[in-house]
Amino acid sequence: MYDTTSSTVRRLLVRGMLAGLIAGLFAFALAYVAGEPSVDASIAVEEAAAAAEHAGHGAAAAAEPEEEELVSRAVQSTAGLATGVLVYGVALGGIASLAFAFVLGRVGRFTPKATAALVAAAAFTTVYLVPFLKYPATPPAVGNPDTIGKRTTLFFLMILLSVLLGVAAVVLGRRLAPRLGNWNATLVAGAGFVAAVAVACAFLPGNDDAVQAGFPAAVLWEFRLATLGIQAVLWAVFAVAFGTLAQRLLAPETARTTAATRETVTAA
Repeated sequence: MYDTTSSTVRRLLVRGMLAGLIAGLFAFALAYVAGEPSVDASIAVEEAAAAAEHAGHGAAAAAEPEEEELVSRAVQSTAGLATGVLVYGVALGGIASLAFAFVLGRVGRFTPKATAALVAAAAFTTVYLVPFLKYPATPPAVGNPDTIGKRTTLFFLMILLSVLLGVAAVVLGRRLAPRLGNWNATLVAGAGFVAAVAVACAFLPGNDDAVQAGFPAAVLWEFRLATLGIQAVLWAVFAVAFGTLAQRLLAPETARTTAATRETVTAA
């Protein structure tokens, strides 16, 4: 059994935030290389549409002063992007490390590395992949600005439902395991999760105005693939980095416990 005292949880939290920082660096690199070109293309489409609209209004539109950018696009795509991704990675790393401390030893006799991989996979699936399937990401300023609040609320509602359904699937699998066995219980719980998610997706309203008519499908597709890849890289790197750090932290405790158990058995 692994040590999950408060002092160990604190050390895991620090390691989780560090692993999140490392993962954030990799995610930032991918976001800059693969994500920013599609964002630039989206902005170009928006500017072209705005220019055409202004040209249609004639001289009156030309007389209006242009709004000055508070933050330049160059800063947004470098320092701004790095700050956002790194803070995001550190925050998620800390939360995931607490989830790791809670499930360690409770979902099976897995090593810390394996548990970290399971936590990362579950987080990626419930926090991003499932909501993405219902409400896929869109480039900035391509949707109806009047409904952005509604669309944001629906997206976070989908995240909440996905996480709750994921937790329920884990609980169901554990309760069925004594009767069905681990493998069959996992299959039943997984099928139940997929069915429940399908029902939720069917009943929740769609985002029909998330993308303006006429927006280039290729740009939209590239942006969505990039965002999906960024999240996958973030969680994959976190799983490897945090799993390694957690294994180094907890393995000495495991070794001492095993040695003490052997000495007790030998003495008996």
